[in-house]
Amino acid sequence: GIRSGGPFVGINCSAIPSELLESELFGYEKGAFTGAKKGGRKGLFDEAEKGTLFLDEIGELPLGMQSKLLRVIQEHEYMRVGSSKTTPTDVRIISATNLSREQLVNGAGFRRDLFYRLSVIPIHIPPLRERRDDILPLIRFFLKSLNLKYGTHVRIANPLIPRLYNYDW
Repeated sequence: GIRSGGPFVGINCSAIPSELLESELFGYEKGAFTGAKKGGRKGLFDEAEKGTLFLDEIGELPLGMQSKLLRVIQEHEYMRVGSSKTTPTDVRIISATNLSREQLVNGAGFRRDLFYRLSVIPIHIPPLRERRDDILPLIRFFLKSLNLKYGTHVRIANPLIPRLYNYDW
């Protein structure tokens, strides 16, 4: 696609304190707050320009940030922290959550309008316990890639396979 050669930038929304999320996503201008870098700092929207921004654990995004993200999606622009001017953006947003659609839409913690804006092409991936036939191929894939990465020859003993297959994932 048109963005396939563009940058792919990811952030785990639950791993960043809510007071830092805005400057992390949108960047900040010099002098925006005590401890700010002299020249300011680019945000993840800057880094993902003409590419993809992956927002993992989107259900953990604080309500205030949900409003700002909704505005970015609708207006295709954002404001850096400490700035009075808007910056245009052209970024594809992919989001993920372990919450069900019902938990997001009917819960008090997630804006319904943002949910519908983000839910353009929803993909439901069932939990591993509902697709046990994927366990063995996943074991093979991760063992192969990790052995290559670390130059090891780790193997899983055959008696362990049924235990992994029957584990309550």
